[in-house]
Amino acid sequence: MLNSIKVRIAQGSQYIPDPRQASPAGLRGKPVIGAADCASGCDACVSVCPTQAITLAPLQIDLARCVLCGECAPVCPGRKLSFTNDFRIACTTREGLLLSESRPTPDPVQVSAALHKRFGRSLKLRSVSAGGCNGCELEVNALSNVNFDLGRYGIDIVASPRHADGLMLTGPITRNMTAALQLCWDAMPEPKLVIAVGACAISGGLFADSDSIDREFLDRFKPSLYLPGCPTHPLTIVCGILDLLGIAS
Repeated sequence: MLNSIKVRIAQGSQYIPDPRQASPAGLRGKPVIGAADCASGCDACVSVCPTQAITLAPLQIDLARCVLCGECAPVCPGRKLSFTNDFRIACTTREGLLLSESRPTPDPVQVSAALHKRFGRSLKLRSVSAGGCNGCELEVNALSNVNFDLGRYGIDIVASPRHADGLMLTGPITRNMTAALQLCWDAMPEPKLVIAVGACAISGGLFADSDSIDREFLDRFKPSLYLPGCPTHPLTIVCGILDLLGIAS
């Protein structure tokens, strides 16, 4: 018993009272594009990026593709690129995830009055891994632990699509998951929404050019919320959903 008490004291409080005010140490979050000029003819950051998330003239980073690996920052001779621990990178549009020197943050999540009215007090989500590596899936699982406790806002991950109000999609959508994904979506009652979690779900990520990927599902059903990352941090997920539904912490 005494040992258990000592461990509890050593761990401190793991509960996050207000997710929006959290400051996670060590997190590689939102990238920053500095004001320094790029070296003439330099394309080191573009060459090292594994997902073609960086383009030049002007320098831009597409958070929909970025896996936040951080490989671009150390190869930049002018130290124009860096990363913060800012996890507030959710967005309600795909285009709003494009960052540049003149546009340093993603477009803010737009509160949906219709979704707030319908799901502001209770939202049930069915998580589907459509060919994911299990990284984002582990972060989705963490939403129910004592740290993040998404259930305190009336938001839960459910086992059956029949009980779900929305689809929480992870993975790039492999061809052998398209039928299962569609069956899950069809089983959900109307109204319903799609939340894309992670670079793979948003853009295909590292697998965007693979012949094994079929992303027609997202052409038919546009996500209401995009949650970048690789994997997406639970705080990004929690705050993104709260912002979408207009829920105060």
